[in-house]
Amino acid sequence: MQLLVFKQLWGHEGTREDAIIDVLDAGFHGIEGAPPGTEGARAELSCLIADAGLHYIAEISTGIFTPGKWVPDPRTTVEDHLGSFRVILEHCLEMNPLKITSMAGNDLWPIQDSIRFFREAMAISASHGTEVSFETHRGRSTFHPLAMAALIDAIPDIPLTCDFSHWCVVTERSAIMDEFPELLNACAHRARHFHARVGYDQGAQVPDPRAPEYAENLAVHERWWDAIWDAQEARNLEFSTLTPESGPDGYLHLEPYTQKPVANLWEINRWIGQRQIQRFADR
Repeated sequence: MQLLVFKQLWGHEGTREDAIIDVLDAGFHGIEGAPPGTEGARAELSCLIADAGLHYIAEISTGIFTPGKWVPDPRTTVEDHLGSFRVILEHCLEMNPLKITSMAGNDLWPIQDSIRFFREAMAISASHGTEVSFETHRGRSTFHPLAMAALIDAIPDIPLTCDFSHWCVVTERSAIMDEFPELLNACAHRARHFHARVGYDQGAQVPDPRAPEYAENLAVHERWWDAIWDAQEARNLEFSTLTPESGPDGYLHLEPYTQKPVANLWEINRWIGQRQIQRFADR
């Protein structure tokens, strides 16, 4: 099984052409990000990616109506989220993505609303001849391991994008998935994609995963990523996909007063991606 690694456009400060150069220089395989808002911009980005011989993973964020915001409005309904899901899914499909992943639902909904949303979103995806995987993410219906376990019980075939760093901070446990080995196994067997960010008990992103003081946090997450790899390999998949996703917007630690970043995001993500390429090649 081959590992394909993607650069996340979230946090990228240069042009789209610069992002392509970053991907090629790092030995990565594609770009992940939300589809641009206009048809022309979507066509332009698709051409850039295809001309470079790269892949695209598209992102859907449901229930978001304010640019630059990622947490859904608490007043948004299942119908609101399904509406944005339909629209953005069609935008994604214009770009011929390798995969589609979604931050979806609302952590404030009753569980039955979340179940209804995911069932209907999966039906919408199927009606378009595709599959969308749903990310384990704070602020969303998948915000907590026990919420995820309830969703899996109700929807056994739910496809997932796994990002366990969110659950570390939500539960204030740096090794949360070690406490739920059955859930780790269940998520791994439903994983279509995963985000390689290292979290800890007080945040979804350690300041710098290369630093020795965060070696244990890195080791814990890599053990969980191994579980995903093993489950995908057992399903005889041709390839596995991951996106190193250290990002800005409060994730990246800043020095007080100066607001100087404590590390360079692209350097961190490039290091994580190249490290995983080597790790999985050696397995």
